[in-house]
Amino acid sequence: MKLEAVYGLHAVTTLLQRSARQVAEVWVQKGRVDQRMQRVLELAKEQGIDVREADKGLMNQKADGNHQGIIAFRQPLQGTSEKQLPDLLDAIDGNAFILILDGVTDPHNLGACIRTADAAGVHVVIAPKDKSAPLNATAAKVACGAAEVVPYVQVTNLARTMKELQERGIWIGGAAGEAEANIYQQDLSGPLALVMGAEGAGMRRLTREHCDFLVNIPMAGEVSSVNVSVATGICLFEAVRQRRG
Repeated sequence: MKLEAVYGLHAVTTLLQRSARQVAEVWVQKGRVDQRMQRVLELAKEQGIDVREADKGLMNQKADGNHQGIIAFRQPLQGTSEKQLPDLLDAIDGNAFILILDGVTDPHNLGACIRTADAAGVHVVIAPKDKSAPLNATAAKVACGAAEVVPYVQVTNLARTMKELQERGIWIGGAAGEAEANIYQQDLSGPLALVMGAEGAGMRRLTREHCDFLVNIPMAGEVSSVNVSVATGICLFEAVRQRRG
């Protein structure tokens, strides 16, 4: 099986802390010596993981972005099996807080959404298997370690999954530009799943029809919309504000 490259100080640190068993080896850039790097290398050695030096050119070939002088090679991140979703939901203590991504295909946006979901305390991120970004090395890098701790479940039938959530007493709200109510007017304090649509196209028709309510994000400027990861942050943290209030 081909190993994936996870790069960047924070992402590699979190990977070593959470899933060290999946790491085959760690590369460090020759001549890169500082306190942050030393702490990561010590963590790798404590876990019995081989550390080797490599020149910057070779590391640039292995990483699709700024590696900050360190790369961990791991077994591919698989996400969480759909079969595990009922157990994840059963284990939630208190009001459920779920993020649904309907057709987000850019791994950078996926990673950013998962990172925000972790910061907001989301229990699980759900997406359809078709026309959704994979949880690959790019998404894991952008997530900055959140992909290791927030379950990402891709389901065969999103509409059916939404119905199952509703049967558990979880209200489902979708973000839609044409909605009459805005995110700040809606009660988000109870068991909740927020649906964010694809970049540009928004939610699919069937997904929209399975929502209990729709909300918009009020826009004051000339632009009519914001990036899906930005919209996700706005909506999730409005829910956080209400739930803490």
